[in-house]
Amino acid sequence: MPKVLSEAAIAQYERDGFYHPIRALGADEVARCRRDVEKVERERMDDIGGAFRHKPHLLLKSLDAAVRNETILDVVEDMIGPDIFVWASLFFTKDPGDPRYVGWHQDSTYWGLSGPEVVNVWLALSPATVANGAMKIVPGSHLKGQISHRETYNKKSLLTRGQEIETEIDEAAAVDIELEPGEISLHHIRVIHGSGPNKGDDRRMGFTIRYIPTHLHQIHGRDRALLVRGKDTYGHFDHETSPDADLSEFAIQNYIAANEAHNAILYKGAAEKGV
Repeated sequence: MPKVLSEAAIAQYERDGFYHPIRALGADEVARCRRDVEKVERERMDDIGGAFRHKPHLLLKSLDAAVRNETILDVVEDMIGPDIFVWASLFFTKDPGDPRYVGWHQDSTYWGLSGPEVVNVWLALSPATVANGAMKIVPGSHLKGQISHRETYNKKSLLTRGQEIETEIDEAAAVDIELEPGEISLHHIRVIHGSGPNKGDDRRMGFTIRYIPTHLHQIHGRDRALLVRGKDTYGHFDHETSPDADLSEFAIQNYIAANEAHNAILYKGAAEKGV
């Protein structure tokens, strides 16, 4: 018996490759996450090596609480079972007037995971609207399997290699994934999706959390992940550690080491590093 998702919701996800919206965080929790993130951006970027995007849940207790949110974990358990890693998290943030975009792509292209049993949770920390560049998804496109991509390394792209689907996309078929702060969407790692620039008047702050079952393994070498529910009886991943305090010396060292390992996976074989 599913904990949160109805059988109809799961069937929709399996058919379309996505499902939304689901209320997960309250207003106070969202406000704390946004406040903490923007304080780091204003005051502590040099302390963390000048980059604040991948695996920020290892730096801030509010983001650690978000990836451990009981509603989110219940949803993920409905999809992949009770033994759950956070394999990655990252921000997709666009300021008003920001020209950056996310080209049409599939998440699975460079991840190196042994299977597609991954739940992508996209958590809105600010409103996600058509005007400010909400994610767009092509329903059912995950059923086509892995599609070839080209690497553009476009500096306006928010993706690691500026990767884009090589085949033509029917953009008219895409669905806008609009969310209120604290709501989440789920999407399959092979569904085709992207987003445009922010033409609104507020930041679009999306916090993506990537959950995997503990039985998966990394085909590009030894990888790391944070166990957030259940048990790991496989030992395929080194276990990461939650922050003991916001931006503590331990948390910063852990964050930098985790990003070095994660980037080695994402950029394996790349001609250059993207943004």
